[in-house]
Amino acid sequence: MKNNPDQAWQEQRLSMEQGRHKATPGGPIPHRKWVQMDPALRLFEHLLRLSGLHGRGRANALNIGLKPLALTLPNLPAAFDGYRILHISDPHLDLLPELGQRIAALLSGVSADLVLLGGDYRDGHHEPPAAGLALLRPILDAVDTRDGCFAILGNHDPAAAVPLLEDMGVQVLLNQTVSIERDKDVLHLTGLDDVHAFYTDAALSALNEPFLGCRIAAVHSAEAADLAAAAGIDLYLCGHTHGGQIRLPWGHAPVKNLSRCREYQHGLWRHEQMTGYTSAGAGVSCIPIRYNCPPEVTLITLHRPGSTLANPESP
Repeated sequence: MKNNPDQAWQEQRLSMEQGRHKATPGGPIPHRKWVQMDPALRLFEHLLRLSGLHGRGRANALNIGLKPLALTLPNLPAAFDGYRILHISDPHLDLLPELGQRIAALLSGVSADLVLLGGDYRDGHHEPPAAGLALLRPILDAVDTRDGCFAILGNHDPAAAVPLLEDMGVQVLLNQTVSIERDKDVLHLTGLDDVHAFYTDAALSALNEPFLGCRIAAVHSAEAADLAAAAGIDLYLCGHTHGGQIRLPWGHAPVKNLSRCREYQHGLWRHEQMTGYTSAGAGVSCIPIRYNCPPEVTLITLHRPGSTLANPESP
Protein backbone atom coordinates (compact mmCIF):
# COMPACT_ATOMS: atom_id res chain seq x y z
CA MET A 1 0.00 0.00 0.00
CA LYS A 2 1.46 3.34 -1.03
CA ASN A 3 1.59 5.90 1.76
CA ASN A 4 1.88 9.14 -0.23
CA PRO A 5 2.89 11.22 2.81
CA ASP A 6 1.64 14.76 2.63
CA GLN A 7 3.83 17.55 1.37
CA ALA A 8 4.02 19.23 4.77
CA TRP A 9 5.49 16.10 6.39
CA GLN A 10 8.02 15.62 3.61
CA GLU A 11 9.18 19.23 3.70
CA GLN A 12 9.51 19.29 7.48
CA ARG A 13 11.29 15.93 7.63
CA LEU A 14 13.75 16.86 4.88
CA SER A 15 14.44 20.20 6.53
CA MET A 16 15.33 18.45 9.80
CA GLU A 17 17.44 15.83 8.01
CA GLN A 18 19.47 18.48 6.22
CA GLY A 19 19.63 20.98 9.07
CA ARG A 20 21.85 21.17 12.12
CA HIS A 21 19.17 20.69 14.76
CA LYS A 22 16.95 17.76 15.62
CA ALA A 23 14.03 17.62 18.05
CA THR A 24 12.51 15.38 20.73
CA PRO A 25 9.31 15.94 22.72
CA GLY A 26 11.51 17.78 25.21
CA GLY A 27 12.80 20.30 22.66
CA PRO A 28 15.60 20.76 20.11
CA ILE A 29 18.88 18.85 20.18
CA PRO A 30 21.98 20.52 18.69
CA HIS A 31 23.90 18.74 15.95
CA ARG A 32 27.08 18.83 18.05
CA LYS A 33 25.73 16.03 20.26
CA TRP A 34 26.38 13.52 17.47
CA VAL A 35 29.59 15.18 16.28
CA GLN A 36 31.12 14.97 19.77
CA MET A 37 30.11 11.33 20.28
CA ASP A 38 31.77 9.84 17.21
CA PRO A 39 35.48 10.25 18.17
CA ALA A 40 34.84 8.69 21.59
CA LEU A 41 33.19 5.66 19.99
CA ARG A 42 36.06 5.21 17.54
CA LEU A 43 38.56 5.32 20.42
CA PHE A 44 36.55 2.81 22.42
CA GLU A 45 36.42 0.39 19.49
CA HIS A 46 40.18 0.72 18.97
CA LEU A 47 40.80 -0.14 22.63
CA LEU A 48 38.57 -3.20 22.33
CA ARG A 49 40.58 -4.42 19.36
CA LEU A 50 43.82 -3.94 21.27
CA SER A 51 42.43 -5.86 24.24
CA GLY A 52 41.27 -8.80 22.13
CA LEU A 53 37.64 -8.38 23.22
CA HIS A 54 36.30 -7.10 19.92
CA GLY A 55 35.85 -10.55 18.37
CA ARG A 56 33.88 -11.81 21.34
CA GLY A 57 31.62 -8.76 21.23
CA ARG A 58 30.99 -9.27 17.53
CA ALA A 59 30.05 -12.91 18.09
CA ASN A 60 27.64 -11.79 20.81
CA ALA A 61 26.04 -9.35 18.37
CA LEU A 62 25.37 -12.13 15.86
CA ASN A 63 23.90 -14.50 18.46
CA ILE A 64 20.32 -13.35 17.95
CA GLY A 65 17.35 -15.07 19.55
CA LEU A 66 13.56 -15.06 19.35
CA LYS A 67 12.12 -13.76 22.62
CA PRO A 68 8.53 -14.76 23.44
CA LEU A 69 6.56 -12.23 25.48
CA ALA A 70 2.96 -12.64 26.66
CA LEU A 71 1.13 -9.47 27.72
CA THR A 72 -2.26 -8.83 29.28
CA LEU A 73 -4.16 -5.79 28.04
CA PRO A 74 -7.36 -5.04 30.00
CA ASN A 75 -8.92 -3.32 26.99
CA LEU A 76 -8.13 -6.04 24.44
CA PRO A 77 -11.18 -7.20 22.44
CA ALA A 78 -12.13 -10.87 22.67
CA ALA A 79 -11.36 -11.59 19.02
CA PHE A 80 -7.73 -10.51 19.57
CA ASP A 81 -7.02 -12.79 22.53
CA GLY A 82 -3.88 -14.66 21.45
CA TYR A 83 -2.98 -12.08 18.75
CA ARG A 84 0.72 -12.33 17.86
CA ILE A 85 2.94 -9.39 16.90
CA LEU A 86 6.47 -9.99 15.65
CA HIS A 87 8.47 -6.90 16.64
CA ILE A 88 11.77 -6.38 14.79
CA SER A 89 13.55 -3.22 15.89
CA ASP A 90 16.93 -1.64 15.12
CA PRO A 91 18.50 -4.22 12.78
CA HIS A 92 21.09 -1.72 11.39
CA LEU A 93 21.72 -4.34 8.73
CA ASP A 94 24.59 -2.63 6.90
CA LEU A 95 26.85 -2.71 9.98
CA LEU A 96 26.71 -6.53 10.22
CA PRO A 97 25.62 -7.63 6.73
CA GLU A 98 25.42 -11.32 7.69
CA LEU A 99 22.91 -10.50 10.43
CA GLY A 100 20.05 -10.28 7.93
CA GLN A 101 20.46 -13.91 6.91
CA ARG A 102 20.71 -14.96 10.55
CA ILE A 103 17.45 -13.20 11.36
CA ALA A 104 15.81 -14.78 8.31
CA ALA A 105 16.93 -18.24 9.43
CA LEU A 106 15.69 -17.54 12.96
CA LEU A 107 12.25 -16.53 11.68
CA SER A 108 11.84 -19.22 9.04
CA GLY A 109 8.50 -20.89 9.67
CA VAL A 110 7.46 -18.38 12.35
CA SER A 111 3.87 -17.22 11.95
CA ALA A 112 2.49 -13.98 13.35
CA ASP A 113 -0.69 -12.04 12.88
CA LEU A 114 1.26 -8.84 12.27
CA VAL A 115 4.89 -7.89 11.69
CA LEU A 116 6.04 -4.57 13.14
CA LEU A 117 9.34 -3.03 12.03
CA GLY A 118 10.52 -0.57 14.67
CA GLY A 119 12.97 1.59 12.71
CA ASP A 120 16.73 1.98 12.17
CA TYR A 121 17.11 -0.41 9.26
CA ARG A 122 20.61 0.85 8.45
CA ASP A 123 23.42 2.32 10.54
CA GLY A 124 24.75 5.14 8.37
CA HIS A 125 23.13 8.57 8.31
CA HIS A 126 24.40 10.03 5.05
CA GLU A 127 24.51 7.19 2.51
CA PRO A 128 21.55 6.46 0.21
CA PRO A 129 19.29 3.99 2.05
CA ALA A 130 18.67 1.51 -0.78
CA ALA A 131 21.60 -0.85 -0.08
CA GLY A 132 20.84 -1.17 3.63
CA LEU A 133 17.12 -1.64 3.12
CA ALA A 134 17.67 -4.34 0.49
CA LEU A 135 19.05 -6.53 3.29
CA LEU A 136 15.54 -6.59 4.81
CA ARG A 137 14.13 -8.64 1.94
CA PRO A 138 15.17 -12.12 3.20
CA ILE A 139 13.72 -11.30 6.62
CA LEU A 140 10.36 -10.26 5.21
CA ASP A 141 10.26 -13.32 2.96
CA ALA A 142 10.85 -15.64 5.93
CA VAL A 143 7.80 -14.63 7.98
CA ASP A 144 4.23 -15.77 7.51
CA THR A 145 1.82 -13.00 8.51
CA ARG A 146 -1.96 -12.65 8.27
CA ASP A 147 -2.42 -8.89 8.61
CA GLY A 148 0.74 -7.74 6.87
CA CYS A 149 3.88 -5.84 7.76
CA PHE A 150 3.91 -2.31 9.16
CA ALA A 151 6.90 -0.06 9.79
CA ILE A 152 7.90 3.19 11.41
CA LEU A 153 11.01 5.28 10.84
CA GLY A 154 13.91 5.57 13.27
CA ASN A 155 16.49 8.30 13.66
CA HIS A 156 18.75 6.54 11.12
CA ASP A 157 16.00 6.33 8.50
CA PRO A 158 15.53 9.17 5.98
CA ALA A 159 12.28 10.11 4.29
CA ALA A 160 13.71 8.47 1.16
CA ALA A 161 13.32 5.09 2.90
CA VAL A 162 9.52 5.24 2.72
CA PRO A 163 9.03 4.32 -0.98
CA LEU A 164 11.74 1.65 -0.72
CA LEU A 165 9.94 -0.04 2.17
CA GLU A 166 6.62 0.22 0.36
CA ASP A 167 8.12 -1.46 -2.70
CA MET A 168 8.78 -4.47 -0.44
CA GLY A 169 5.12 -4.61 0.59
CA VAL A 170 5.58 -2.79 3.90
CA GLN A 171 3.06 -0.16 5.00
CA VAL A 172 4.88 2.76 6.64
CA LEU A 173 2.99 4.65 9.35
CA LEU A 174 3.93 8.33 9.51
CA ASN A 175 1.96 9.70 12.47
CA GLN A 176 -0.96 7.58 11.27
CA THR A 177 -3.32 4.91 12.59
CA VAL A 178 -4.55 1.72 10.97
CA SER A 179 -7.48 -0.28 12.35
CA ILE A 180 -7.34 -4.07 12.19
CA GLU A 181 -10.61 -5.97 12.26
CA ARG A 182 -11.42 -9.42 13.64
CA ASP A 183 -15.06 -10.42 13.44
CA LYS A 184 -16.73 -7.27 14.81
CA ASP A 185 -13.78 -6.27 17.02
CA VAL A 186 -11.12 -3.68 16.18
CA LEU A 187 -7.50 -3.13 17.27
CA HIS A 188 -5.90 0.24 16.47
CA LEU A 189 -2.19 0.60 15.64
CA THR A 190 -0.72 4.11 15.68
CA GLY A 191 2.76 4.52 14.20
CA LEU A 192 4.79 7.67 14.82
CA ASP A 193 7.66 9.19 12.93
CA ASP A 194 10.88 9.04 14.96
CA VAL A 195 10.63 11.02 18.21
CA HIS A 196 14.33 10.81 19.17
CA ALA A 197 15.48 13.25 16.50
CA PHE A 198 12.55 14.15 14.24
CA TYR A 199 9.71 14.90 16.65
CA THR A 200 6.98 17.29 15.51
CA ASP A 201 3.56 18.16 16.88
CA ALA A 202 2.06 15.82 14.28
CA ALA A 203 3.18 12.89 16.46
CA LEU A 204 1.22 14.23 19.42
CA SER A 205 -1.80 14.83 17.19
CA ALA A 206 -1.67 11.22 16.01
CA LEU A 207 -1.60 9.93 19.59
CA ASN A 208 -4.56 12.12 20.52
CA GLU A 209 -6.84 11.03 17.69
CA PRO A 210 -10.16 9.89 19.22
CA PHE A 211 -10.13 6.17 18.40
CA LEU A 212 -12.34 4.04 20.63
CA GLY A 213 -11.10 0.68 21.86
CA CYS A 214 -7.69 -0.92 22.36
CA ARG A 215 -4.77 1.07 20.97
CA ILE A 216 -1.14 0.14 20.35
CA ALA A 217 1.52 2.76 19.67
CA ALA A 218 4.60 1.87 17.62
CA VAL A 219 7.29 4.45 18.37
CA HIS A 220 11.01 4.23 17.70
CA SER A 221 12.03 5.25 21.23
CA ALA A 222 10.42 5.51 24.67
CA GLU A 223 10.73 9.29 24.63
CA ALA A 224 7.00 9.84 24.02
CA ALA A 225 5.81 7.35 26.65
CA ASP A 226 4.22 9.94 28.92
CA LEU A 227 2.42 11.56 25.98
CA ALA A 228 1.07 8.21 24.83
CA ALA A 229 -0.15 7.25 28.30
CA ALA A 230 -1.95 10.58 28.62
CA ALA A 231 -3.60 9.91 25.24
CA GLY A 232 -5.00 6.59 26.46
CA ILE A 233 -2.67 4.22 24.60
CA ASP A 234 -2.86 0.64 25.94
CA LEU A 235 0.48 -0.73 24.70
CA TYR A 236 3.64 1.14 23.68
CA LEU A 237 6.22 -0.78 21.63
CA CYS A 238 9.64 0.76 21.03
CA GLY A 239 13.37 0.13 20.75
CA HIS A 240 16.21 2.52 19.79
CA THR A 241 18.43 1.96 22.85
CA HIS A 242 19.47 -1.62 21.99
CA GLY A 243 18.97 -2.23 25.70
CA GLY A 244 22.24 -0.39 26.18
CA GLN A 245 24.08 -2.74 23.75
CA ILE A 246 26.92 -2.89 26.26
CA ARG A 247 25.84 -3.67 29.81
CA LEU A 248 28.02 -4.28 32.84
CA PRO A 249 27.90 -7.78 34.38
CA TRP A 250 25.43 -6.63 37.05
CA GLY A 251 23.05 -5.24 34.41
CA HIS A 252 23.82 -1.51 34.39
CA ALA A 253 23.90 0.18 30.97
CA PRO A 254 26.40 3.09 30.92
CA VAL A 255 24.74 4.57 27.81
CA LYS A 256 20.96 5.05 27.81
CA ASN A 257 20.63 7.20 24.64
CA LEU A 258 17.34 8.76 25.74
CA SER A 259 16.74 12.45 26.41
CA ARG A 260 13.59 11.77 28.46
CA CYS A 261 11.65 8.80 29.89
CA ARG A 262 15.10 7.32 30.57
CA GLU A 263 13.74 4.78 33.05
CA TYR A 264 12.20 2.92 30.11
CA GLN A 265 15.49 2.10 28.45
CA HIS A 266 15.09 -1.70 28.38
CA GLY A 267 12.48 -4.40 28.77
CA LEU A 268 8.96 -4.43 30.16
CA TRP A 269 7.63 -1.39 32.00
CA ARG A 270 4.48 0.48 32.93
CA HIS A 271 3.57 4.17 32.81
CA GLU A 272 0.33 4.88 34.64
CA GLN A 273 -2.24 2.57 32.97
CA MET A 274 -0.12 1.91 29.87
CA THR A 275 2.06 -1.17 29.36
CA GLY A 276 5.33 -0.62 27.50
CA TYR A 277 8.11 -2.75 26.09
CA THR A 278 11.52 -1.54 24.93
CA SER A 279 13.21 -4.13 22.73
CA ALA A 280 16.92 -4.80 23.09
CA GLY A 281 16.98 -4.63 19.30
CA ALA A 282 18.10 -7.01 16.60
CA GLY A 283 21.26 -5.21 15.54
CA VAL A 284 24.01 -2.92 16.72
CA SER A 285 24.87 0.71 16.11
CA CYS A 286 28.16 2.57 15.71
CA ILE A 287 30.27 -0.37 16.95
CA PRO A 288 29.44 -3.97 15.89
CA ILE A 289 29.61 -5.50 19.37
CA ARG A 290 27.41 -6.46 22.32
CA TYR A 291 28.22 -7.43 25.89
CA ASN A 292 25.72 -8.75 28.47
CA CYS A 293 22.83 -7.62 26.27
CA PRO A 294 21.77 -10.22 23.69
CA PRO A 295 20.06 -9.09 20.49
CA GLU A 296 16.44 -10.09 20.04
CA VAL A 297 13.42 -10.30 17.84
CA THR A 298 10.33 -10.23 20.05
CA LEU A 299 7.24 -12.38 19.48
CA ILE A 300 4.50 -10.71 21.51
CA THR A 301 1.25 -12.52 22.29
CA LEU A 302 -1.63 -10.38 23.53
CA HIS A 303 -4.19 -11.65 26.02
CA ARG A 304 -7.30 -10.50 27.76
CA PRO A 305 -7.47 -10.63 31.57
CA GLY A 306 -8.30 -14.15 32.68
CA SER A 307 -7.27 -15.66 29.36
CA THR A 308 -6.89 -19.42 29.43
CA LEU A 309 -4.46 -19.36 26.49
CA ALA A 310 -1.29 -18.48 28.42
CA ASN A 311 0.21 -16.98 31.55
CA PRO A 312 0.99 -13.37 30.57
CA GLU A 313 3.83 -11.41 32.12
CA SER A 314 3.45 -8.21 34.11
CA PRO A 315 5.73 -5.16 34.20
